[in-house]
This record gives sequence, C-alpha cells and structure tokens, in this order.
Amino acid sequence: MLRFGLAGNPNCGKTALFNELTGSTAHVGNWAGVTVDRKEGTYRNKKGEDVSIIDLPGIYSLSPYTPEEIIARNFIINDTPDLIINIIDATNIERNLYLTTQILEIDCPVVIALNMMDIVEKQGDTIDIAGLSSILGVPVVPISALTGEGTEKLMDTAIKTAKNKRLGKSVLMESHIKDAIIQVKTLLEEHNIPHVVFNSVKLLEADSISLENPLLSDHKEELHNILNEIAKKDIYNDVEAVVADLRYKFITEYCSPRIKRKRKVTDLSPSDKFDRILTNKFLGIPIFLIFMFLVFHLTFSESLFGIEGLSSPGVFLKTLAENGVGVISETVSSLLVKAGASDWVFGFLVDGVIGGVGSVLSFVPQILCLFLFLSILEDSGYMARAAFIMDRILRHFGLSGRSFLPLLMGFGCSVPAIMGARTLENERDRKITMLIVPFFSCGAKLPIYAMFTAALFKENSDIVVFGMYLIGIVTAVISAIILKKVIFRDENAPFIMELPQYHCPRAKSLILLLWEKLKGYLLRAGTVILASTIVIWFLSNFSFKLEMVGSGSAESILGVLGTALVPFFKPLGFVNGSDGWKAIVAIITGLIAKEAVVSTMGVLYTPSAGGDALENAEAREALLAVVASSFSPAAAIAFMAFNLLCVPCIAAVSAARAELNSGKWTAFAILFWIFTAWVVSFIIYNVGTLLGF
Repeated sequence: MLRFGLAGNPNCGKTALFNELTGSTAHVGNWAGVTVDRKEGTYRNKKGEDVSIIDLPGIYSLSPYTPEEIIARNFIINDTPDLIINIIDATNIERNLYLTTQILEIDCPVVIALNMMDIVEKQGDTIDIAGLSSILGVPVVPISALTGEGTEKLMDTAIKTAKNKRLGKSVLMESHIKDAIIQVKTLLEEHNIPHVVFNSVKLLEADSISLENPLLSDHKEELHNILNEIAKKDIYNDVEAVVADLRYKFITEYCSPRIKRKRKVTDLSPSDKFDRILTNKFLGIPIFLIFMFLVFHLTFSESLFGIEGLSSPGVFLKTLAENGVGVISETVSSLLVKAGASDWVFGFLVDGVIGGVGSVLSFVPQILCLFLFLSILEDSGYMARAAFIMDRILRHFGLSGRSFLPLLMGFGCSVPAIMGARTLENERDRKITMLIVPFFSCGAKLPIYAMFTAALFKENSDIVVFGMYLIGIVTAVISAIILKKVIFRDENAPFIMELPQYHCPRAKSLILLLWEKLKGYLLRAGTVILASTIVIWFLSNFSFKLEMVGSGSAESILGVLGTALVPFFKPLGFVNGSDGWKAIVAIITGLIAKEAVVSTMGVLYTPSAGGDALENAEAREALLAVVASSFSPAAAIAFMAFNLLCVPCIAAVSAARAELNSGKWTAFAILFWIFTAWVVSFIIYNVGTLLGF
C-alpha cells in the first residue's frame, strides 16, 4: 500500500483534508515517546487502490525547534513515505510556501494541494496554477478541503506522481551561497548520505539533528573543516538568517507574481473586518466571554435563557440518558427479584455496575454537546482569535493563549478539558495545563457545595460557592507559576499562531469529530471506569473476611482503610470524632464521580435513608443536620477545597494517563493533586479556625 504524508502549516486545512480523504477509517494514536497525535487512515479511489494517509503535525519549518517539527521531519526523512502532499492555504500563499521550499529539498515525490481555492475565488483573486507548478517543479492541484472539491483529482495526481522517484532541489541554488552548498553536497555524495540537498543546507545552518547524523560519524572532522572554511567568509555570517531571507526572496520574486489579487494590499479582507471587532483591544474579551457563556448556557443550563420549563439541549439530552439508565436499572432489578438473586448479586449489578457506569455515561450527551459548540467556534476560525486575545494574560502564569480553551472547558468537565490540552503545540504547555485543569471546578462538584452551603452557609451560599471557584482559579495560577519556575523552567517557547480565514464549519468534519470523542469515552467507560466502579462497590460492601457488611459499616474494607487514613486527614479538621472515617470514604468514592461524594455521605451519615437521602425531603434535612453538627465552617470549607483540588474522577485520571502517555508523569500528577489539596485545605482550616470559624 502506498503511504502519503500530509504536511503543512497549522490552520491550513490539513485536518479537514485528512477527514475528507479517510472518513471513518481514521484512527488516532500517539507518535512514539510523545503526546502529539498520530492520525492515520486509508483512502480508496474508484479503481479500488488503497493509500495510507498519515496526518503530520502542523509546522512552519523542518528545523528542530518544536516536537512537532522533529516528528514531521523524522517521518519524512526516516520513514520514507512514497509521497508528501504539501497543503498550502491559498489565501496566505507566500507564508505557506516557506515550508514548501524546505520540503522540495528532500528526495521524495511531492504534490502541492492549494487549499481554500473557494475563498480565493469569492475574493475575486486568481492564481496561475500552471505557472506556480512550473516554478516549483512539482504538480500543484487546486482544492477545497471543506467542500471536497478537487480532492479526487489531487489523489489521482498523487498516486501517479508517487510512482516516479524524485531527487531534492533547492531554490537556494540560484543564490550567492550556491558554492557553499555544493562544497558540503560533494562531501555527502561521496559518502552516500541520503537527502543530500536537504542535509547540505541544514549543515550550513548548523542544524543540530543533521550535525549528529550517525552516517557522518566517521567524517565529522572533514565536515567541520569544510564548515569552518565557509564560516570564515563574511558572506556566510549567520547562515540560518541568510537562508531564511533567501527563501522569502525567492517566494516574493518568482511566486508572488503568479497571484493576482482583486483588492489592494492595504484593503481589508472580510476576515480582517471581523477581526477589527472580535480581536479589539477593549471588546475582544467581553465578546469572547459572551460566546463562552452561550456555549456553557446551551450545554449546562437547567433553564434556557430564564424560560421556566425549557432546559438547554445539553441538559435535555442528559435527562434522556439518565432516564435510559433508569429504565435499564429498573428492568434489571425486576429480573433479579423475579430470579431470586442474592443481595450481593443485586447490589453488584444494580448499584455497582449499572449505577456506577450509568452515572458516568449519563454525562456523555453533555460532553458531546460541549464539544459540538466548541468545535463550531474552532472550525469557524474564531478560537484561534480567542487564544490570541488571552495569550497576553496567560503568559504571565507560564502558559500560552492556547491553554485558555482547555482551562475554560474544565468548568464543565475535566475529561474533555484534559483531552483538549492535546491541541497545544508546546509539550510544556500541555503538561502544565493538564496538571492544573482539575483545579477548575467542574459541574460534578456542585452537589458537594450545595450540600454544605445548605447545611452551614444558607445566608451566604452564593459567596461561598463563588469562593470555591475562586480558590480553584487562584490555586491553578499559583501552581502554574511554581511549575514553570521549578520543573519546566528551561522549556519556554514562543507563541506563534496562524489566524485562518473565517468560514462555515462542515457538518461531515463535526460528525467525525464527535464520533471520535464518543468512541474514546465509551471505551474508557467500558474498561477503566467499569473496573474501578466494581472495585469500589466491592470494597465498600465487604469486609476483609469477605462478608457482606453494607456500605455504612466501619467493618467494610473501605471503612477500615478510611480509619487507617485518619492521621493523614486529621490536620485538615474534618475527620474529628468516631465517624471521621466516613468523610474520608466519601472522598475515596468521589474517584468514580464527584457526585458520589454526596450520595456516599447520605448513605454513611444517615444509613436509614439509604440512597434516598437526596430524594426524600425529610431524609435530606436529617443529612444536613448531621453535616452541620459534624463540621465546623472552617472544616466544611476545607473539605470542599480538598474535593475541589484533589485527584479528579477516575475518568479524568484515565484521560490524563492517555494524554501524558507516561506512567511516571501520571504518578507525579496524582501526587501533585493530593499534595496541593492537602496544603490548601490545611491552610484554610487552620487560618479559618484562628479567625473563629
């Protein structure tokens, strides 16, 4: 099977083309040793020929400045693809061609996909395709990845081109550094070094990867002598800058004349006109907050735009999912009763498997809703502007503007927020963002706040809940600063982002994206979450003698473990008295879902009410009375803060493990969350106690 690599700048339409070509055959993994996505799929033409398509990370050059550039370069150089499809944004052709001039230096067939030609035509511009192809020496095919126009011709051309070998050529061979390139090239040819033109230019630039090429290990002295002789000549000072300048000069002199624009350079494009408002220094952030409010309102609001009885699409779908889980639970319960199943079988299937996994799956519709609305904003080109707007603020905290979206999503659910961090180009930003996302209070933690404010802070419930959100944000900011200075201090990277043209999102791309998210979530629900639910149900219902003792008993395995952990939690103020272990067990069961903290406390603190502690008004008041008598105000806030900052639900931990792609980093994340939660809760309880709370 032929293998084609898709290479191009970020936001050039590469992913849209990948989805158009591969559709449902696409699968996502990680490149070896890094968390950057590796997307691979299969294209089949009308003749039945299959082609493997690999979507390379978006890059601006083939220099080893970022993990993405190294990945793309290693694939092209070492994995020997049959052809590279270089996607170029036709609305910003000069900027995109800089990468093209480097790809053309590699010994590999190349076809250029001139994307977004529909926008070019709408703007009244024209591009001399044949002339551009003649100048670059490779086929150029006009396409629109969003509409699918031209993609079939692109692949037919690519398959035909891939059957012929191609040697790399450099646009620099007509410049004053031609002799220097020939000198290095002659040495490499003598020793049969592949990609001789590309490596010659990179060696002149003192490129670290080319200098460490193992094939040159026996010829390093000879190579360094040549490079030193070249460096002595004034015209070769700062070769890297000279090479970059020469590439742009070639583009300006030979390629730009092939583009005829209807509007003058000084005229504003439609996207520029929108940006005057949407990225305005004063209006940008308020407009962004309005968009985000609408996204979260449409996803999580119980009352859509304040209309009584009308819920948001997200809540409506979540209710349907909950009802579906309820029907399944009732059906299974009836069947078990008729079959005369034992108590432990009934509890295991209904409370453990269906109750645990079902409570998690009920959030899937909301998560998909959130992804849908955010994807619409992203595909339209707006989210690139949002990152630009927030970069100036977040940079003070050791993050870039790209981190803002995942952090914002954390207020809805940590799982998609952690998964969203994969879009960050810099590995340092990815790791810091994933470490602090759980500090942004997700919706699942609201029931905890609701219970404690109803029990202890009725008159100031709004202030207390706002305070909890504020504690999370402040902790996240301080943590990001500390992580930047202590652990990631040597990994700073500039924030560079191409702002794409605004356009309407394509339904096919959105559906494929949602299907990808749904598959991943269902896979976790059916594996990690299911297994964890079963384990916690077993530990909370059985003693070490494997006797069923009930979840409210201190003799259960969780009860014994909770009692053993009392010394660790005692300085935090919420484990005083003989029932102190119950609060610890509630924290542990919160690993399945933070909502479980409240239901566990209902079962443990008011056993007679059972699972109805939150449904029955009388039982609920009894629970609130017990909570009010068991927690001081300072201890209650410390308990809420610990649940806010500690290890998130198992689904979020699972997502973090998949994204970090490292057991060591996952262990560090868990210890970091526990340590942070303990320190903040300790400070809150002790300072609050000193102040008389």
